[in-house]
Amino acid sequence: MGIIWTIIIGGVAGVIAKFIMPGDNEPKGFILTILLGIAGAFIATWLGQAIGWYGPNDQAGFIGAIVGAIIILLIWGAVTRRRA
Repeated sequence: MGIIWTIIIGGVAGVIAKFIMPGDNEPKGFILTILLGIAGAFIATWLGQAIGWYGPNDQAGFIGAIVGAIIILLIWGAVTRRRA
């Protein structure tokens, strides 16, 4: 159930992160935004466990997932700017 919850929270966090930091190099499309948000939630969970903020079986909270999604969106923007 933890992975399913991370996917749901990550999808919502991706949409919120896109609204927080609008720009030209944002991912185009709703599905890609959700996928990047899910990746951000997994990154936030992994990073939080590595730092010691979360226990081994804990997932990132909603705010952590949004921060992870923003980090992924910043990386996405940097990669797409270099290609252009």
